[in-house]
Amino acid sequence: MADDAAAPAGQGSGEGHGQGSGPGHGSGQGPAARTAFGFTPHALRPAVLGEMHARPAHPVEAPRTVLHLAFLTGPEEAAADRAAVDALALSLGEAGPGAAMRQCRLATSGGFLRWESHTEFSTYTFDAPGSGGPLPPHPFGHAFRQPGPLIAAVRLDLLPMPAALEDGLEGFDPISLCVSRVADGETVAATDFRQDADGFTRIRVFVGSLSASRTGYLVQRLIEIETYRTLALLGLPEAQRVTPSVRRIEAGLVTALEAMKSTRGLTDNQRLLDDLTDLAADLEAGAAASAYRFAATRAYREIVAERLEAIREQHVSGYGGWRGFLQRRFAPAMRTCIAIEARQIDLSTKLARAANLLRTRVDVELERQNRDLLHSMNLRGRLQLRLQQTVEGLSVAAISYYVVSLIAKVAEGLHAEGLPVAPELTTALSVPAVVLAIWWVVRSIRRHHADVHFSDR
Repeated sequence: MADDAAAPAGQGSGEGHGQGSGPGHGSGQGPAARTAFGFTPHALRPAVLGEMHARPAHPVEAPRTVLHLAFLTGPEEAAADRAAVDALALSLGEAGPGAAMRQCRLATSGGFLRWESHTEFSTYTFDAPGSGGPLPPHPFGHAFRQPGPLIAAVRLDLLPMPAALEDGLEGFDPISLCVSRVADGETVAATDFRQDADGFTRIRVFVGSLSASRTGYLVQRLIEIETYRTLALLGLPEAQRVTPSVRRIEAGLVTALEAMKSTRGLTDNQRLLDDLTDLAADLEAGAAASAYRFAATRAYREIVAERLEAIREQHVSGYGGWRGFLQRRFAPAMRTCIAIEARQIDLSTKLARAANLLRTRVDVELERQNRDLLHSMNLRGRLQLRLQQTVEGLSVAAISYYVVSLIAKVAEGLHAEGLPVAPELTTALSVPAVVLAIWWVVRSIRRHHADVHFSDR
């Protein structure tokens, strides 16, 4: 049951293909390990070649009963499950899966027990001769401990074709009973997709002229339809869980967009941008939490569709078919998951566009404020320049006054010593020269500072 090729995690069935794959198709053992002319093979070549022969369908003949159980397992549970299967195989004197193989088939309890490890679940399939009667004794032994929560349980009874089809359909719910001819009409498969008293989904297959190998292939496909249908439906509760959050974020986006029409200030725009950022964070957190489940649902839905196509179903008069039932019940759930995932993606795009628009408005508002600030700084600089020029003029006058006063003192002193110096005339004549000298000195100092300022830039 090679779900791994379509599994969301991108993990293939890997290097282990277990027993029953046939000679030359193992996990690097036997002829598959040899290469043409002894050339060194790629490390993954055995796994790639063996993948085409992974999980083969084994021939079966009626009457036979097949019990199939699927358990959800995380990494730790899967490792413990592998160890338990190894121990069971050892107790039966057979080889277990070891650390590499992802499946093995053991002879036990009068039949065969097949274990398979998948991406997020493990399956146990037991088949033994049976005629559709009560359940056989526990095929796994009473010491068996389930590796994780049970997600799927299927009982398939392989029976000879009855003389009248109605005689083989007792016990099914007539409301949801699905009966179809499959495998080009050579076999009839019936189920009601409900749990019986033992907790199994019952499937009855009435074999006509179908060969044992083709019957084994059909049995595998029918079990896979039920298993992957159940796994795909795990996405529906997740979609229902995130729907209120998506609806709340959608309403928040509408409110923010309406508010954007009337906001004009930087503060209001920044507040709206913060609100949109919070909504986007909530959405991305929810989308990240549900991304794996929705991806798995898509992968399992595709597998169900492929298996339905593979069984080549034909209508039986008076009964509903498998495909029709799943289209009425299964398909709406899948569309719900697809719709919620699409809403998350679309909402994320709209939030990003709204945030970019608001961020642009905030940037424009900041640039406008910066322009006004630069304008006010320019005015302030002009005022400071005028004040500085005024101060420079006053400083020239003040300094000139003190210098002229000193010259007057010197002239008076010289006159008092009898030198032919007229203090008043000397003072008067020094005033223009002193003023011009002081003005020139102040102007030189200012030019020097200006040159130093621009050279620093």
